[in-house]
Amino acid sequence: MEIRAAEPGDVDQAVALHTALVPYLVVTRGWLVQRLGRPATPGRGTFVAVDDGELVGWATNGLIGGSDPLDGELRVLVAPDHRQRGIGTQLLEATHASLKAGGATTARVFADPESIDWAARFGYRQTRQVHYAGIDPRKVPEQPEAPTGVDLVPLTEVGPEALYAADVVAQRTKPGDAKISARPYDEWVAGVWESVDTVLDLGMAALYRGQIVAFTMSLGDHTLIWSKMTSTMPEYRGRGLAKLVKSAALHRAAGAGVRGAYTANYDGNAPMLAVNDWLGYHRIATHAVLICPL
Repeated sequence: MEIRAAEPGDVDQAVALHTALVPYLVVTRGWLVQRLGRPATPGRGTFVAVDDGELVGWATNGLIGGSDPLDGELRVLVAPDHRQRGIGTQLLEATHASLKAGGATTARVFADPESIDWAARFGYRQTRQVHYAGIDPRKVPEQPEAPTGVDLVPLTEVGPEALYAADVVAQRTKPGDAKISARPYDEWVAGVWESVDTVLDLGMAALYRGQIVAFTMSLGDHTLIWSKMTSTMPEYRGRGLAKLVKSAALHRAAGAGVRGAYTANYDGNAPMLAVNDWLGYHRIATHAVLICPL
């Protein structure tokens, strides 16, 4: 058994492992190629466990952009027939070391409930739950009518500066445990706007008097997509704008050939859970949100 940093040659087996274990996370080949093609940096790591040439474990970690104090997040996957052999422990230790090198004060992970007791041995505690859900965009209800004066446009038409400003507000006001301030603009452009995984043409914004008042943004590969963020600016909430932009985006995705759209929401995010219920999302899995001091 070998635990090592992931390499470009691991991409195909990594995609297969994610597809087998967590298909609703929409981990694409393009995103993995991009991730493994970048130079290693403190706080951002990708590790694999290989047994006789077979990739049987995978772990990633990164810093939560804009968090203050600086927080980290990670994911650990181990093939079912290779569990109970210490592979998860070695991968978790590798991600912790990487996050500490990057200055993270805590680590958080969305974990299968069966892993809670195991994770507790490393200092993790549960703070809440997160629910994963999916939908075939072709089955979304008819799009609501836009309020007077509100225009719907794809994110490709709003420009990075406007979307960044709206995303800063969205990150600061979204439910969650991390305290988000502002991610530097250049970092946001490289990690979001220019990411190979961001499908800007399938995201939508609602404009009022030329300003973004709500938006939804997704990741994926135009076959499957993952809802990265849907948000309404605080002063415009309660007017159905999140439902409007998300409905419009899903209809646009259906027209582009997308056959599966996935999302996740914290259990306390009642407004967005209600929007997803109206759209017809079906619950796929519920994970525990676990946090550990580093």
